[in-house]
Amino acid sequence: MEVEQLPDQVREFAVYLRNLLARLDQDAGWCGIFWQRDPDGMRVCLTGAEVPPWDVVEALLQDLGGGGGSHGAEIEAETDRARALHRASLTAFDARPGGRDLLGDRLDVMLREQRYAAERQVELARLLRTADAREQAEAVRLDLAWARDDHERATARCAELHRRIADLDRQAPPPPVPVPQQRRRPEPPEPLGRSKPPKERKRRPRGSARFAGMLDEAAPAADAPLPAALAAQGPLRDSAASPRGARFAGAAEGEATAQPAPQHLDSEARAAIAACVGTLQRLRAEGRGGEAHGVLVEAAHWPAARFPLLAAELNRVGLGADWATLLWETASLPADLLVAAADALTAAGRTADAQQILRQGVARPATEIGASVLRLADEGRHRETRALLDAYVRVRTPEEAARSVRDDPGRLVPLLVEAARGVSDERYWDVVHALRVAGFHA
Repeated sequence: MEVEQLPDQVREFAVYLRNLLARLDQDAGWCGIFWQRDPDGMRVCLTGAEVPPWDVVEALLQDLGGGGGSHGAEIEAETDRARALHRASLTAFDARPGGRDLLGDRLDVMLREQRYAAERQVELARLLRTADAREQAEAVRLDLAWARDDHERATARCAELHRRIADLDRQAPPPPVPVPQQRRRPEPPEPLGRSKPPKERKRRPRGSARFAGMLDEAAPAADAPLPAALAAQGPLRDSAASPRGARFAGAAEGEATAQPAPQHLDSEARAAIAACVGTLQRLRAEGRGGEAHGVLVEAAHWPAARFPLLAAELNRVGLGADWATLLWETASLPADLLVAAADALTAAGRTADAQQILRQGVARPATEIGASVLRLADEGRHRETRALLDAYVRVRTPEEAARSVRDDPGRLVPLLVEAARGVSDERYWDVVHALRVAGFHA
């Protein structure tokens, strides 16, 4: 985005950000880490071409407070001002054409980062328990501290992206679900010196101090050591056409009787939900993110009827980011369980959540989608079949959709064409063309 084309609010925040950095030591604290790990991300934010995530701004404000030049009341007032400017900047930035799709893409990136960081914590905790030498243990502790920071930042950014998407969705139906509030980040580590970099090792692109999802998600991150104090301090606390035909997790128009009905929970299910939420609260308070992720993975395989109440309870106690993680895990379930979960959420009025897991769930290989459709059709679950295909033709390209019929074109082509017709006339003709190009008669 050219500077002269920037909305006023975005330009105003960029000026504020430049002034804030002018008051900081560029080589110390989180500011130094951000410049070291993602200099391109810092530069585009300073020009206003991008708006940094709030956790980045908050960390810079913590640097300001840690410099000794400002008192608590001054930092609080500065934070309130920064938050107001940041929120206005995001609102203007997201209102640009294509903003909603961009936010969805970035949310998918950050959910993957969050999941990877949680898995990484589990792996490193296991390595730490089995480390033989002190030097090896220290290296693992350093990596574990980075993994914790990765997960903390990814969780905060998922919550922020959910809120931004919800703000946009409020302007058009369907209405958004409640969005979790971000938890405040911990005080910055002291001292702010850097430790000696560990031996270079191959890593995948990740979030943390990089502004993941803002630029090229495939660009590798520059490895940088976490300040020694942070490594030692332990856990961190804390489509254009209107929908028609088959709906996400719903039936064709006019088939009201086929809509999923809310399911009532017995006392055992309610007790299990309460115990799960209590366990997650305790693990989060203790900074045991890897174990918390294990609890969420287990909950993803629960009966679908429990999901709406679990969502409500997690949001009630401030664990909305864990609900976002649980939705990501649910999206990887087998197709029948995925649709059952979407049904339960739709019946409880959580349509946006149902749409999300179906969008993410159909990201699996085309042949797997085809096999799932055939299995559901063989079981006579026609509404579930329509729901899965409806999500698939909305999210994937027509060429990808055409690849899903290879195992049984005679049965799959008519189902796919019917689903595409239910989305829009344009998508119908696109899918028909892709099928013909692929050698299938539509």
